[in-house]
Amino acid sequence: MAVPKKRTSKAKRNMRRAHDAITAPNVIVEADGTVRRPHRLNLETGVYRGRQVLKTDDNTTEAE
Repeated sequence: MAVPKKRTSKAKRNMRRAHDAITAPNVIVEADGTVRRPHRLNLETGVYRGRQVLKTDDNTTEAE
């Protein structure tokens, strides 16, 4: 069984844990006030990168 020869210092321990912090997810607020994650389709409006890609109840047109 592997047993450490020396005790890990507080500095080394904290450096290892530097990447473990929890961050809030990124969100993008559209011009109409809806919120979506980056690089994802807005399911409420059916718009992706400024183009209509899904039919919704409000919009009856579909992009190529």
